[in-house]
Amino acid sequence: MIPNFRRNAIGVAVLSLASFASMAQTQAPDAAPAQPADAASLREITVTGNPLGASDLIAPTSTLSGDKLLLRSQSTLGETLDNVPGVSSSYFGPNASRPIIRGQDGDRIRILQNGGAAPDASSLSYDHAVPVDALVTERIEVLRGPSALQYGGSAVGGVVNVIDNRIPSEPVNGFGGRADLGYSTGNKEKNGGVVVEGGNDRFALHVDAFNRDSKDVSVPITLECSKPGSPWTARKICNSANEANGGALGGTLFFDQGYIGASVSSYRSKYGTVAEDDVTINMKSDRYALEGEWRPGGFISSIHAKLSHTDYRHTEFEGGTPGTTFSNMSNDLRIEARHQKIGNFEGLVGFSSETNRFAADGEEAFAPHSRTRSNALFLFEEYGTSWGRLSFGARTEQVRIRSLGYPDDPTVTRFAIGERTFNPHSAAFGALVNLAPQWQLTSNLAYTERAPKDYELLANGPHVATGAWEVGDPNLKKEKSTGFDLGAQWKSGPNTARVNAYVTRFRNYIGLTATGRNLDEEGNVAEPGATDTLAEYVYGGVRARFTGIEANGNLRLLGSDGFARMDDAGTLDLEWRGDIVRAKNLDTGEPLPRIAPLRLGATLAYNNGPWGARFGFDYNAAQRRVPTVGARETDAYTLWNAAITYRMKVQRANLTWYARMDNITNKLAYSATSILTSTVYPNAPLPGRTLKVGLRVTF
Repeated sequence: MIPNFRRNAIGVAVLSLASFASMAQTQAPDAAPAQPADAASLREITVTGNPLGASDLIAPTSTLSGDKLLLRSQSTLGETLDNVPGVSSSYFGPNASRPIIRGQDGDRIRILQNGGAAPDASSLSYDHAVPVDALVTERIEVLRGPSALQYGGSAVGGVVNVIDNRIPSEPVNGFGGRADLGYSTGNKEKNGGVVVEGGNDRFALHVDAFNRDSKDVSVPITLECSKPGSPWTARKICNSANEANGGALGGTLFFDQGYIGASVSSYRSKYGTVAEDDVTINMKSDRYALEGEWRPGGFISSIHAKLSHTDYRHTEFEGGTPGTTFSNMSNDLRIEARHQKIGNFEGLVGFSSETNRFAADGEEAFAPHSRTRSNALFLFEEYGTSWGRLSFGARTEQVRIRSLGYPDDPTVTRFAIGERTFNPHSAAFGALVNLAPQWQLTSNLAYTERAPKDYELLANGPHVATGAWEVGDPNLKKEKSTGFDLGAQWKSGPNTARVNAYVTRFRNYIGLTATGRNLDEEGNVAEPGATDTLAEYVYGGVRARFTGIEANGNLRLLGSDGFARMDDAGTLDLEWRGDIVRAKNLDTGEPLPRIAPLRLGATLAYNNGPWGARFGFDYNAAQRRVPTVGARETDAYTLWNAAITYRMKVQRANLTWYARMDNITNKLAYSATSILTSTVYPNAPLPGRTLKVGLRVTF
């Protein structure tokens, strides 16, 4: 039985966000539909973790939109964001991956949709995809470090906010949109998407749709799973084909003191799980959302509310036979009330509530049916000074997890039954100091508590994706951590540089640890030499430490404000980036698994009139810092890439033609952050050389 805890009243308020450190970037003219022609001159506003709308950010934040997003988008969210400083990918083949931020993944990274929860089953297992697609995404924001705490303990590593404007928050005057078409050679992918918006001062309508169809992905070697002599499977990642489609309809009514809007969206996909040659996943996710803002005036300047319901389900098929089905029904509510300035103080208070009903049915149901309810109060305050800003946030939650066992089959008794209640509390401080017109220093300090997830408490079954029999611990305590981040940034015209160093210490870092035993298909200890067994892994808490540095910048080599000037020669920039993270189990002294090695990258970006060209590389050092059990070392590799764009105007439409080549040298490489590198090596390398050509039309 899971011990029952008496219910504690929810106390005051969370979060910390601490404001930020990231210079606002210039928005590409095609970054959003239905924008005026001079949109390129507008400053992009980073909204994630920035409730007060400050342009100079205390927290390390990255934003992808417009051409930046177009030229790096992949079929999964993790691969799209891979190599953003501090961000890597859990890469479970080309069809499923989540972002890893500063070495932390799973339920320490919160994925949001338009600032609200968008639950799925991706954090439960590496082979479960995130149901979002860059084809209909306007912007992706990544918030790293302590200031992500306004979104709860599950955001201790960071937040990824996918923004698609399905509920317009500002009037759209006129009619506009964008359309995308693309084809890739490496997986013979054909994709297309369209976004259309229109309206006036009182009403706005948003419609979008997308489709993606790809075959097995090409790699530099013939894999063991390939059928001998078959030209269709040679040098392919077996069972890596994917079909996905979806769309949304949304609208907003505007009135003198605010707005109210709604949207309905759908996502469908069918993809192969590369760990098993004959297993495919059929996924569906339907989301219904309401959002509104009321500006009453007086002391409360605005009240902003978001409400959403998500119905997620996927079935794993073995051949053509349905196997295990996972479902997650979720409701999410978030309300923020912003007050007017009191002296130099401004801020907000808020309330959030989220309920999830999870179920897994089938032979590989390694976690029971469960219900999770989380309620939280939070506050955020900011104090302006002549030299910069100070920020403070706090959050208190009540999380209740109830195990329902396996109701469809009473003979399955391996799952614990009962209820646990946790009361996590978090707080954070931030500071931004303007040293000079070109220099800023930032710092963030946060204390975070995270309640264990349902599967960390209750799992007890075979998990093929991890190659393990996973066992939860019903007596787990809260995960507690203290994080500190120190950053500096410099900007002089087009030249920029930013560096952040951080350390996070956990008192009870929850993860899987090998017991050294093998279990049979019934969960019993197997006899020595037995086949068809799984290694037993148990969820437990250890002391852990994450330390790292991330840096990036831009250097103008040619053109205005560059080292050299030539009339009508365009501009040439050097974009550079790098990061390193070290993660250690302080109880054993061993490294933690699936941590990215030292990574360095650089890109030469040339622009001259309608033409643009990019050429660069991403270097990953060898990863030798791995645990002695359950992990594999990886060799160093360098992936070269290039892209070319051409812009033209046809009547009212702007056309962007582009071609992009990834992994130009067809390098064989394995990801240090992918569990596949250990479980199904060598059958899941990174994709080989591929050429993608496409057209974006904005109107």
